[in-house]
Amino acid sequence: MFSLLKTRSKARKPSPPEMRTLDVAGRLMPLTIKQHDRATRITLRIEPGGRALKMTVPKGLAAREVNAFLDRHQGWLLTKLAKFSTDTGLRDGGEILLRGVSHRIQHSGSLRGLTEAVSIDGIPVLRVSGMPEHVGRRIAAFLKKEARADLARLATMHAATIRAPIRSISMKDTRSRWGSCSSEGNLSFSWRIVMAPPSVIDYLAAHEVAHLKEMNHGPHFWVLCRKLCPGMEEAKSWLKRHGSQLHAIDFD
Repeated sequence: MFSLLKTRSKARKPSPPEMRTLDVAGRLMPLTIKQHDRATRITLRIEPGGRALKMTVPKGLAAREVNAFLDRHQGWLLTKLAKFSTDTGLRDGGEILLRGVSHRIQHSGSLRGLTEAVSIDGIPVLRVSGMPEHVGRRIAAFLKKEARADLARLATMHAATIRAPIRSISMKDTRSRWGSCSSEGNLSFSWRIVMAPPSVIDYLAAHEVAHLKEMNHGPHFWVLCRKLCPGMEEAKSWLKRHGSQLHAIDFD
């Protein structure tokens, strides 16, 4: 008798993404090219904030096909990237949004002191101390603190409404999503949302709190979300129109 020995073929590991820098009319953009077994066509998208590109291609596609695709879409990229300014404006005399209101940045000239939002002659001002080259970082730290205060208050209020416990609240700088909720009750938010109007901040808090009851985006979830935030549709529309601009600001 002969026994047939079956050998299991080793699962092929996915190819590591290819990292490039793409020159788009003099603007150098990080480009990630990922091969996918199920991909039937090339897709190219701009990451939130317009600071990087991501490309998905069919498995084994020739490099010349990738390059030809990129060449053909230079015009499209140039048009889309035009709305993302490379000038952050984070300097003395520049402007930054806080809760939907544009604040003029004023460097105090002092190396010590708190960053604070004040009104000078009726004009909203964000007064920043420290070294001039660190203005962006100081503003980011201030926004994180303000975002934590707003979102902790709003999330706690909405959670009390639906009687759902919150285990923790954290601030992150995610580019793919504005917030998240784990099955353990941990809420996470992008602190950049504090630049949006208060109604949008409230919507984000309500959205993630609603996930404490509904860990999905089904009909029941949206009913609950709308109950917590009646202005949900307007807030979603604002984020769709302006969210990328908030992600595009480079605080470093």
